[in-house]
Amino acid sequence: MASESKQFDVVVIGGGPGGYAAALYAAAAGLSVALIERDKVGGTCLHRGCIPAKEFLETAHVLRTIEHASAFGFTTSAPTVDFAVSQNRKNEVVDQLHKGLSGLLKGRKIEVLEGTGRLDSNNSVSVLDGADAGTTLLGKNVILAAGSVPRTLPGFEVDGTVVLTSDEFLALSSLPASAAVIGGGAIGCEFASMLSDMGSKVTIVEGLPSILAGCDTEVASVVQRSFKKRGIDIVTNAKVTGHTPGKNGTTLHLDGVDDVQVEMVIVSVGRRPRTEGLLGDATGVELDERGFVVADEYMRTAAPNVFAVGDVVAGTPQLAHVGFAEAIVAIKTILGEATVPVNYDRVPWAIYTNPEVAFCGLTEAAAKERGYNVVVKKDPFAGNGRARIIGDTEGVVKIIAEKNADGTAGQLLGVHMAGPWVTEQLGAGYFAVNWEATASEAAALIQPHPSLSETFGETLLALAGRGLHVG
Repeated sequence: MASESKQFDVVVIGGGPGGYAAALYAAAAGLSVALIERDKVGGTCLHRGCIPAKEFLETAHVLRTIEHASAFGFTTSAPTVDFAVSQNRKNEVVDQLHKGLSGLLKGRKIEVLEGTGRLDSNNSVSVLDGADAGTTLLGKNVILAAGSVPRTLPGFEVDGTVVLTSDEFLALSSLPASAAVIGGGAIGCEFASMLSDMGSKVTIVEGLPSILAGCDTEVASVVQRSFKKRGIDIVTNAKVTGHTPGKNGTTLHLDGVDDVQVEMVIVSVGRRPRTEGLLGDATGVELDERGFVVADEYMRTAAPNVFAVGDVVAGTPQLAHVGFAEAIVAIKTILGEATVPVNYDRVPWAIYTNPEVAFCGLTEAAAKERGYNVVVKKDPFAGNGRARIIGDTEGVVKIIAEKNADGTAGQLLGVHMAGPWVTEQLGAGYFAVNWEATASEAAALIQPHPSLSETFGETLLALAGRGLHVG
């Protein structure tokens, strides 16, 4: 396709969740669409992020189940793990999903081009390399969805053996006997949880006072207590000053804290936008001081008919499902349809540690900082019948509501959970918070018995003033 020029209603740069969602949604609306992807459609989430990580976390879950089988009457020998088999299974899952996505794009008659896309002036998009290098596309509308890449630290050269980011970690065929995870956010804690469950000695190094910053403090405390009980060392308020490689790994140096000797260091300190080379001269698109694309609530950039979605956007959560939602907002805006912008305060979060974490809406601290008088109720999973049946009772449900003038609980502000399968339970809480339900309205909904979701229902009843099993 060298040197030809084609015009489309929408040209999308980047084939990750935000990009391919925009392409699919636009094509479903009858728009002509071209999608440019430098690697494989699906992006980081499918190939080097969400899906591979959760595959390995599921491996850890299966191992835990086998290890505790004796409680259910099964006699088993001590299980061993061939992590290469799990790696192969992960690749099969990713390949199947990739084929399905490729088929969807083809079925919607979306033209997919291979290479690195660059926005030039007047909504002209160049393909700089790859199989379709030299192609120029003209977009009535252009969507920037170039995604992100892992951040690194000075002095920690990534070699894929001793120092790794999430990209290299998820390609391992065997696990280290010991590892330090620099960064106690969602991704770092997921890696730490999985490694610990699989037998590695793990140390988390976090610069803030607590792991899982951004979570409600009581929910984060559930995870921190569980981690410590399982032998995961957590060093907070820590500054990493460097490391000294040795024969069997490296020694991690921390300011004011004893050195940590490990086989492997996993750097998990966030992600930076992939905007190098994304913009030509005089496009009119604004980048912030960290290189993220600045967009308004309808995902419009400062350049006419140029939008941005996903990890590349400034100030929004780097979550695949947020990218999906932003893509829909952008396309509906292009179509001139009534559009509800994403309310970033209320998006759902899911963290697949053991125990899991899920939440939406404001934390108790954030609600108070915004001036709300609040009513808070909590209920542990320890009293839940289904949790007892499956042998997983660690965790809590916490719900925050605005306090009415008479002291009763009004509109729900946040739902925060830690415990068994809470990532699959958050849906009801998400709907309640986003539909601005009151505590009594949400409490009137019936939860099935016995189910893990009863703890959510019980907490709502207590919040509304008349709990059955919790005060």
